[in-house]
Amino acid sequence: MSITAIGIAALVMSLLGLAFGALLGVTDKVFKVETDPTFDALRACLPGANCGACGFPGCDGYATAVAKGEAKVGACAPGGMAVAQKMGAIMGVEATLDAKYVSTVACQGYGDHCTYKANYEGIQDCIAAQLVNSGSKTCTYSCLGLGSCVSVCPFDAIHIDPIKRIAVVDKDKCQSCKRCIDICPQHVLTMQPEGHVVALYCHNPEKGQSLRDKCDNACIGCSACAKACNFGAIEMVGDLPKIDYSKCIGCMACADVCPTGAMTAEFDQRKEAYIDPSKCIGCTICAKNCKFDAIEGELKKTHRVLGACTGCGICAQKCPKKAITMRERRAPRNRQDKVKKAAAAPVKPAAPKPAAATAPVKPAATAAKTAEAPKT
Repeated sequence: MSITAIGIAALVMSLLGLAFGALLGVTDKVFKVETDPTFDALRACLPGANCGACGFPGCDGYATAVAKGEAKVGACAPGGMAVAQKMGAIMGVEATLDAKYVSTVACQGYGDHCTYKANYEGIQDCIAAQLVNSGSKTCTYSCLGLGSCVSVCPFDAIHIDPIKRIAVVDKDKCQSCKRCIDICPQHVLTMQPEGHVVALYCHNPEKGQSLRDKCDNACIGCSACAKACNFGAIEMVGDLPKIDYSKCIGCMACADVCPTGAMTAEFDQRKEAYIDPSKCIGCTICAKNCKFDAIEGELKKTHRVLGACTGCGICAQKCPKKAITMRERRAPRNRQDKVKKAAAAPVKPAAPKPAAATAPVKPAATAAKTAEAPKT
């Protein structure tokens, strides 16, 4: 091939490139799609994780919804308050964060607590193991510990405990994307509000001794937790308690009475009330509001807190003199150390009512007179 031919070919290709470039430029101008500058600014704020924790299909979907006024700022869990403030400045609204929910493993079937019905030696995946006789554990609702949830978490917030062989969630890393929940074949993972100190770590709806034979940490549906809750935060749904976290104040009384440990609490975070004697005026408001009979004292005399205190903090909120503070607990709660109420006075049996006077009973009428003798 001659140099002339090569030069002609290069020239032709260059001209074609210029022509197509010009055509693309004209096309871009003619068919340009106008974008919303608000959307562009909002999208630039978002981290691009596309995790779906906001409830929208990725960051683009969330930015579009906020720009249209269909969603509020502060729903981006990975971005946190920093992203919320930037989005709030763009939209001209106050930045607030939604309550953060974190994934929680509702199972304590590890070690000797939950028995095994067979050794699984197949594919190391929960979905595959669940297809084989509903998993290897006798409790068909337990965590299988093979890590399907670990494989889908984009934030490295979940791993399998090598000793317990169940999933463990790092609440600081969890961004509420729910991918682990969607993939879990046992439905062991649930979303719970971050910061609450009580939770039910069992979701098996069975009841009674047959369930205890499978796992001694299981909830047996005794409803003791619901009865112990003085704030109406627990109701029994079927044979499982359900916690209404909008009512729960973290007194942990439910966990105190759970016979199996299925209802657990962060007891190391439990506090106790302390009454400052120099401020207490003996108004008795604290004692009247204590739902656990844990404050004693007479009117106009200094009150004191007993060992039955759950650390709920209601007394501190109600004290008009701010004489009550919540402090670190010095000893575990003693449910029996409470105000001794006087026994009710025995009810005297009612005096028998005197019998009402009755009129004398007239003797019954004698038999009819003997018929007259027949005439002779």
